[in-house]
Amino acid sequence: MNGPVGDEPMGELELVHTFTGPMPTGVSVSHRGRIFVNFPKWGDEVPATVVELRDGQEMPYPDQAWNDPSGDDDAGAFVSVQSIVVDPADRLWVLDTGSPMFQPTKPGGPKLVRIDLETDTVAQVITFPTDVAPPTTYLNDVRFDLRRGESGVAYITDSAASGPNGIIVVDLASGASWRRLHDHPSTKAEPLTTFRPVVEGRPFLERPADGPPKPLTMGSDGIAISADGDRLYYCPLASRHLHSVSTEALADPGVTQEAVAATVVDEGEKGTASDGLESDDAGRLYLTSYEHNAVLRRLPDGEYETLVHDPRLLWPDTMSVATDGYLYVTANQLHRQPQYQRGKDLRRKPYALFRTRIDAGPVLLRP
Repeated sequence: MNGPVGDEPMGELELVHTFTGPMPTGVSVSHRGRIFVNFPKWGDEVPATVVELRDGQEMPYPDQAWNDPSGDDDAGAFVSVQSIVVDPADRLWVLDTGSPMFQPTKPGGPKLVRIDLETDTVAQVITFPTDVAPPTTYLNDVRFDLRRGESGVAYITDSAASGPNGIIVVDLASGASWRRLHDHPSTKAEPLTTFRPVVEGRPFLERPADGPPKPLTMGSDGIAISADGDRLYYCPLASRHLHSVSTEALADPGVTQEAVAATVVDEGEKGTASDGLESDDAGRLYLTSYEHNAVLRRLPDGEYETLVHDPRLLWPDTMSVATDGYLYVTANQLHRQPQYQRGKDLRRKPYALFRTRIDAGPVLLRP
């Protein structure tokens, strides 16, 4: 008599690196194959919030000094980094939340920092005024289009758990920034009446050691730009819906908020809740599936397929489509943190960085 049938893995998942220290979130791979990873300050001891993986070692990047801030308002050092992205010109951008332990931010903390990978030195620091990044802001992820304006634009999601959500647009030449879709419904977490997530077979809620459980409240999180640069895709962490908005409307500060909102499209149910989004030059969209230990792929015709499903993908977080034909993804067991497990830390090290072959390149929106 045969035994029970298990949950079959799908696709090829290659282990790139294991992490025995703090939990990682972001990963990005340069055009020459250099791998960068970041660790936000969510309670783990974080010796360096940004590192480069070199010969299996996690080396502070660009150096230790940039990883030793004097305070949460230090504009000359990384405070708590949530995301790192290599842009189409092969430059590394570091998105600093300025918010250790999700604390209210101070001017100088939230910032976007450009590092020249040829010299491994910081080349530009863009900070945000308080009307763009109020104290509740949590800068989550960023994408770039270098064809717009003099030096390109960046789009950043604000996933604040206890404040307005939205998308921040940055002119990379001047450093000017503005908010779009400010607290628009498409950027907000859904209530339990319409979204009740299940992770590892268990309802996923905030579960403090004392007090009743509460729903997730993180808003606009994953972000990806279409291959032609015309649409920006985004999704709240607490939702199974995908939305898109016109980049032309976002990037023009003269367009009214109402006119920007009029370009929002509900792209429908994606069958899962997602943390990270990514896209490739073949017009395909990648979505992490933290409910199903998987990465899904949305084809240009709107059809979905499973790229990889594996029990090791415990909370797939951030993805990076690299020029080597692979998609890289971190798995960090986010849902096992104490705030979701009645005060008990159920994470089991190591955390992991994986990759899977897709044979497509990143979206290169350059002049």
